[in-house]
Amino acid sequence: MGGLAVSAFVLFSWVLFLSCIFSVDGLSKVRGVNLGGWLVIEGWIKPSLFDGIPNGDMLVGWDTGADPLSVVFLLKQLWRVSDNEFQLRCLGGQFLTSNSEDGLILATSKHPLSTETFSIERNARRVHIRLLNGGYVQATNDHLLISTYQFQPGWDNNLATFELVIVANNLHGDYQLANGYGPDKAKMVLEEHRRSFITAKDFDFLSRHGINTVRIPVGWWITQDPYPPSPFVGGSLAALDLAFSWAQYGGHPSLLGIELLNEPSAATVTLDVLVSYYMRGYQIVRNHSSTAYVILCQRIGNADPIELFQAGIGLSNVVVDLHYYNLFNPYFATMNSSQNIDFIYKMRAPQLQDLKGMNGPLVFIGEWVNEWDVQNASQYEYQKFGSAQLDVYANATFGWSYWTLKNDMIHWDFEWNIKNKYLLFSGSSMLKTPSFLLLLALGWGIHLIIMPR
Repeated sequence: MGGLAVSAFVLFSWVLFLSCIFSVDGLSKVRGVNLGGWLVIEGWIKPSLFDGIPNGDMLVGWDTGADPLSVVFLLKQLWRVSDNEFQLRCLGGQFLTSNSEDGLILATSKHPLSTETFSIERNARRVHIRLLNGGYVQATNDHLLISTYQFQPGWDNNLATFELVIVANNLHGDYQLANGYGPDKAKMVLEEHRRSFITAKDFDFLSRHGINTVRIPVGWWITQDPYPPSPFVGGSLAALDLAFSWAQYGGHPSLLGIELLNEPSAATVTLDVLVSYYMRGYQIVRNHSSTAYVILCQRIGNADPIELFQAGIGLSNVVVDLHYYNLFNPYFATMNSSQNIDFIYKMRAPQLQDLKGMNGPLVFIGEWVNEWDVQNASQYEYQKFGSAQLDVYANATFGWSYWTLKNDMIHWDFEWNIKNKYLLFSGSSMLKTPSFLLLLALGWGIHLIIMPR
């Protein structure tokens, strides 16, 4: 989850820091859990991380609109400079600027500086937009914005008072957290989170409950740790090193594979671009390892994973990663529990069988979850749904990995599901000495997987 659409030329610079799976002798398939929300922040997994940010509903990248009386202008994104200073990016990509002699506010700047930086004063959802030199932005009757208002406006209906509307607020990542708190507070928040969210006890829990692999997202900025580019906070590499040490219960882990990208979007990444990227990434991995599996994530959206089987990417140890959710699509919205379970058996099982029959790359269900759109489902219905997925996904030739270990949304939380018997899985009979393997995958960040023996 959380893989945002990113252009391939940006991703390629991250290729050496992708997904790494570690293999253990005698273990035939991955039985994994993702450690989402740990080293790459996803606010929906642990929303409380953002609770202390001033103006926390106005973070970098959030889509907004503002309406002064009958005048409306749309902002594509807020670029946050400080608690109350912002740069305002419009639909065409340019920033609002006050750099004009007649006081007009125009969307003409491509590179925001001080003349594109505004202070926002708030009274609930009403805002005043002030220039750094003290003047206020106001609307005119002919739908223009000017900065000639020099007095403190009131909060009544007037042309210098805007109604703020948050259109979309789905970006809650490391950038938004660090930018929102500022460097000192963000460092404190992230150090505590990295120390406490995932610990050695979690690895012990997973080992005791039949899990042999963890998939750990790692941000691209780890490549410059401990001094990543602003506003990112260093320290994730040290936390990752701890994961490797926790994995070494009964033997030392070895690299099993590299996942080149997490959840490329079919809507924004063409197949030609993706295949070219994957081919280059495959060769880079082979330059460093002749045996590591190279894992290729399917395009998310309206794309058939068979396209990667037909692309001829790599000669050996190639895996295609499928993400299976009975969510995020209107098709599932009205299904009842029986229909969801039937979908697993009638649609997913044949697809896995067909891909297996192509004698190409191995198949990895890198993300799945015991959650659906069924309202007020019983524990028994969840058990049936989870068991159907475990039954079918066992046929994936490389294995599977649950999303995710810990989550405030309980049915996404593997630990909660196991402890409360909503997901009936125990692979303890598979395990001998508890030793883990690690997998990394790249998307908005990188993912790491660990396996026990």
